[in-house]
Amino acid sequence: MDLQSDPIEVSDETESAIREYHKNGASVIRGILDQKWISTMREAIQRVLDHPGSASVEYTPKGEEGRYYGDFFLWRRDPDFEEFMRHSPLPAIAAKVLKSNSIRFFYDQLLVKEPLTKEKTPFHQDLPYWPLKGEDILSIWVPFDRVGLQQGGVRFLKGSHRWKQRYAPTAFGKDSGFAEIYAKMGWEPLPDFEKNDNTYTWLNWETEPGDVILFHPLVIHGSGGNQSSNQRRRALAMRFLGDDVVWDSRPGTFIEKETIQEILPELNLKDGDQLESPCFPLIRTFSIQPETEIMKQNSFQENSIRNSSHE
Repeated sequence: MDLQSDPIEVSDETESAIREYHKNGASVIRGILDQKWISTMREAIQRVLDHPGSASVEYTPKGEEGRYYGDFFLWRRDPDFEEFMRHSPLPAIAAKVLKSNSIRFFYDQLLVKEPLTKEKTPFHQDLPYWPLKGEDILSIWVPFDRVGLQQGGVRFLKGSHRWKQRYAPTAFGKDSGFAEIYAKMGWEPLPDFEKNDNTYTWLNWETEPGDVILFHPLVIHGSGGNQSSNQRRRALAMRFLGDDVVWDSRPGTFIEKETIQEILPELNLKDGDQLESPCFPLIRTFSIQPETEIMKQNSFQENSIRNSSHE
C-alpha cells in the first residue's frame, strides 16, 4: 500500500471553492492539474477507449451518431489511473473538503461523449446508486477537454444537496442493464426539474483541462449531449470517502451488476462495515492544517507514471 501522510496546503481560491461547495452543492477549482497529468491521463483514456473493459457500457445505440462511453474501476486495470488516484492533487483536496484524517477511494468512472453524441446524462443524485451510508463523500469531475454546455457540460441544481430528499436512481442509456437493478429500490422517482427550469437556479461552468468540479453526492445534476462536430468531452468522475462512511447493502445499487461484481472479487462487506477492503484502498492520511500545500502534489514525478500500454 502506497500510503502517504502529508500536510494539506490550500490556496485562497481553493478555500473559497470549498465554501461554495458546502453552500451550493458544487463548485469549480481552476488549474489544479498540470499539463503532465493532463497528457498522461489523455493517453490512458485513449487506451481504455481502444480496449473497453468488461464493466464498460456503450450508452449510444448501435448505428447512431457519436459515442457515449462509460467505464468503472479503471484504476484496477491501468497503472496510470492508479497513479492519478493516489498521487494527483485530488486526494488532498478531498481531505480538506471532507475534513477527514484519512481518505479512501471508492471508484473512478470514465464518461466520454464524442462529437455529435445525442445521449444526455439524465438528472440524478449520486448517493442513491451507491451501497453507502455517511456524510463524508465527495465526487470530483475532471475534464480533459474544453467543456461548455454545448459539449455536454454538467449542470447542478443549486442547493439541492441540502433538501435531504433522496430519489430513485435513473439508468443511463436504454440498454445498459442497470434499469432492472435500480427498480428494486422502490424510491420516489426524480421530478422533471427541467420542465420548470426557470423556477430553479442552476450552476454550470465552462472548464478547461486542469480545472476540476467538486460536487456533493446528493446534489441533483445531469448533462446534455455533445453537440459539437469536432470537440470531444472526456471526463473522469473520481469518488472519495472520508471517515464516517460505512457499507449499506440495500437492494438496487450499481454494485449488484454482474460485470461490476466480477471486477471486485475481494468484496466481502456487511452492513455497517467500514470500507476496509482492497476494492476501496486507503490512499492518504493527513494532518489537517490551514496552510497551502495541495499544489505540492502537482509536482509530477515522471518516474512515478508508468508508461504502460494496455493489452
